Amino acid sequence: MELPTDPQPGTSAATDRLITFPFVLITLCTLCYFTGLGTLLTTLPKYIKDDLGGNGFSVGLSVGIFSVAAAVLRPWAGQLGDRKGRRILVVGGCLIVAFSVAAYDLADNLALLIGLRIISGIGEAAVFVGAATAVQDLAPAHRRGEAASYFSVALYAGLALGPPLGEYVADAHGYKTTWIVAGSLAFAAALFGLRTPIGVTSNHRPETILNRAALKPGVVLFLGLMPFTAFSAFLALYGEKIGIDSVGPIFAVYAGGVLLIRVFGARLPDQLGWRIASVVALGTATAAGLTFAVWTDKIGIYVAALALSIGQSLLFPALFSAVINDAPDEERSHAVGTFSVFFDLSGGVGAPLLGLVVSLSSYRGAFITAAGLSALGFVALQTLKASEDRRVPSLASD
Repeated sequence: MELPTDPQPGTSAATDRLITFPFVLITLCTLCYFTGLGTLLTTLPKYIKDDLGGNGFSVGLSVGIFSVAAAVLRPWAGQLGDRKGRRILVVGGCLIVAFSVAAYDLADNLALLIGLRIISGIGEAAVFVGAATAVQDLAPAHRRGEAASYFSVALYAGLALGPPLGEYVADAHGYKTTWIVAGSLAFAAALFGLRTPIGVTSNHRPETILNRAALKPGVVLFLGLMPFTAFSAFLALYGEKIGIDSVGPIFAVYAGGVLLIRVFGARLPDQLGWRIASVVALGTATAAGLTFAVWTDKIGIYVAALALSIGQSLLFPALFSAVINDAPDEERSHAVGTFSVFFDLSGGVGAPLLGLVVSLSSYRGAFITAAGLSALGFVALQTLKASEDRRVPSLASD
């Protein structure tokens, strides 16, 4: 089957069609990849605490170093994608993650595990930039928010399937098998990625390491993701503290909520406009962080997870569409790479920071801190209001 030529943004070749064969393959690649990563959410913190003797800070550091490594390399991965195409990023990154995660069984001490997490982060830097840019290459200009929503459906489907799968495999067969399963899913993602369209390429070299169009939206993203960072890094251990032995279903409810909103409300970021959607997202994420801290029975935790799903379902697509519309076509991967740096920093900086709060106070303190940082996102949003509103008209008018 011959793949269609990648549509150039704004040309008639793109028309109004969004769901194409290349788009489906990118989606399947993303699903497999994030299912593999999702298996680590419920297993890696317990492995660090129980088998390696780590504390809250150790868990935060080991979880977060993956994101730090990815964040450092995102801009260069983006520039490589602009010059050589998206395919090399997707396939190469998936293979790096596949083999490094499968090797976690070799980590019988914290230092070695951190080293392997850094290698996994290098692969992550490439996978996300390549896949997210390829999706935008294939999207009509007026459906970019919708494309980001559908792309993230695969991401969150993986995060819904991965945690309970990881718990089941770890309980039934041990951590070694869990790492092998996670690595195998990343390898399957590489196979789907072999048909990733190369996309728009150029020899243009940006003047700065970080793309300017992505900086201010990235700060808002960083702050708005703090409640999710606390949720993903510490819920497995927090659940034990408050009497919830299995948190896999909670992760599934969260991810399922995101999926429902992004499937049935995929056009909301385009219809509302990125700024209004961002306000809603920040408000619900902040409320979710506080709810995790103060309503600690099982019903409260599920309510908090659902509230968090509302915020996270809108925040990334809204800000992402603003970045793509503002970035030059020849710097698209660079803009995606820069924007996703802040996604990584939310985990790479946020997880150790919140882990330090856990060590000094409690898990509740970490969720309250995360909620406060998310609330600061409203302030950051105002700093980009004038420039972004002037250059990027409301997508609802498309």
